[in-house]
Amino acid sequence: MYSEIARNKRKSILIMVIFLLIIVALADLFVQIYAGGSPDILIGVVIGGLIYVAISYFMGMRMSLAINGAKQIQKSDNPKLWETIENLSITDGLPMPKVYIMNDPAPNAFATGRDPQHSAVCATSGLLDIMNEDELQGVFAHEMSHIKNYDSRVSLIAFGLTAVISLLADILLRLSFFRSGKQSEENQIALFIGIGAAILAPLVAFLIQMAVSRQREYLADATGALTTRYPEGLASALRKISNTGSTLKRQNTATAHFFFANPLKAHSITGLFSTHPPIAERIKRLESMDSHA
Repeated sequence: MYSEIARNKRKSILIMVIFLLIIVALADLFVQIYAGGSPDILIGVVIGGLIYVAISYFMGMRMSLAINGAKQIQKSDNPKLWETIENLSITDGLPMPKVYIMNDPAPNAFATGRDPQHSAVCATSGLLDIMNEDELQGVFAHEMSHIKNYDSRVSLIAFGLTAVISLLADILLRLSFFRSGKQSEENQIALFIGIGAAILAPLVAFLIQMAVSRQREYLADATGALTTRYPEGLASALRKISNTGSTLKRQNTATAHFFFANPLKAHSITGLFSTHPPIAERIKRLESMDSHA
């Protein structure tokens, strides 16, 4: 467990470094094509990238909650959910995270935050409607494991960085099309370079998201089951979600890897590269734990 926490801390630093390298590459491409190689603009973009890294780290939790339409609650708003989180926090020896609810009929949940002292958990209204006490406890034991293992930090950074990489690539593409009106060979080259960057940058962003691997979901399932000492609760929650479907009305690919189950449409191209392992396999592993209990 401690080795996994240390690994995720190193992974957070690695993701930031990769992000800055991509920013420098895109900035240098922009400068060479549109600013005559001016080093001042390159330095400005790199500084802007550093500032964005800081914003992503310190403000990413609020951004991820806001983009999914999550609303913070207090104990009086939903005592059942609050007490479940409170009891799990005590069991895990963690500070009580902030608690949020999303108004969405699909049963799902997620955790976010840069560390246990700055964290939040969120449930959809659909999850609260169909889960009994044991199932709800299983789901949030899983989510609290992400906080404890620092998975949520990696997810948070991946969210912020993939969003800005896609934005920069989009800007570069638009500028390339704008310049392509001048039918010179130089401008045609700029157009092709801009298109190439716009295609490749989101793919690189996807690779960053994949740093949040499927293995972390299996680990969180196992850790959550050990926390509750009742793997069947989590397995039962997964069965209900499998039968009901976890696709959210509010689709957002940038935060899809945060969620307990894949929140995107099954026919989406992103489903081919999902960071979520198959629910059937997760249930199978939990049942195996239960049979050896």
